[in-house]
Amino acid sequence: MIKAIFLDFYHTLVQFWPPLDQIQQASCREMGLNVSEEGINRGYALADVYFNRENEIRPLAERSEKERSEFFAHYEQMILENAGVPVSLDLAAQIWKLAIAVPKDFIPYDDVIPALSELHQQGYRLAVLSNLRRDMSELCRHLGLAPYLDFYVSSAEVGAEKPHAAVFLAALEKAAVAPGEVVHVGDQLRSDVVGARGVGIHPVLLDRGGWHQDIEDCARIESLAQLQPLLVDAPRSLTPSNGKSPSLS
Repeated sequence: MIKAIFLDFYHTLVQFWPPLDQIQQASCREMGLNVSEEGINRGYALADVYFNRENEIRPLAERSEKERSEFFAHYEQMILENAGVPVSLDLAAQIWKLAIAVPKDFIPYDDVIPALSELHQQGYRLAVLSNLRRDMSELCRHLGLAPYLDFYVSSAEVGAEKPHAAVFLAALEKAAVAPGEVVHVGDQLRSDVVGARGVGIHPVLLDRGGWHQDIEDCARIESLAQLQPLLVDAPRSLTPSNGKSPSLS
């Protein structure tokens, strides 16, 4: 029986506003480049794998300013290369500086508050697990998510980044449940799926962009609204059978 649901924060519950694809397109235009929205989104999906892997190896918050600048220049280069617009590392650094100068905030995806409200009413314990080094309690209050959440675990709190077990184990202790009684929902294959599975938690991949339709070893959804139907027959519905992923796309 599933008793608790852990949720990633960025790309799972919230996105940036203005949207990053629009910011990237505007920044590229300033440098004389034209990039499609689809291309930028594809670029982010692939570059974010690199981002999360690097953050796992050595958190960006612990790197020097020079190291972070070098990292984000390479990250931007990967975004644009995968978007079909290869650029030099120097040009990528210039575009990144333009992009990060744009004021932006987090906003919840449209499906988030209705889904959290329904899950909360059904009695699930709900928690946010994030690698974001912010006060998650205050941030979720600001975004209107706090009324539906029972607690938060951040990488700053435990001194490790997902997929390291410490993040998930801290959440299990707070929830006072066994790993097999928990579902973790997130958008990253390594940080969320591998990390959760490593401690015995049932992973669900939230694939909002539809970039992972070939995934066959874990449950996959494309909207948070699809999570509750997947839980009806859990945990059986969360376990791949015959090499096929349970999916509600």
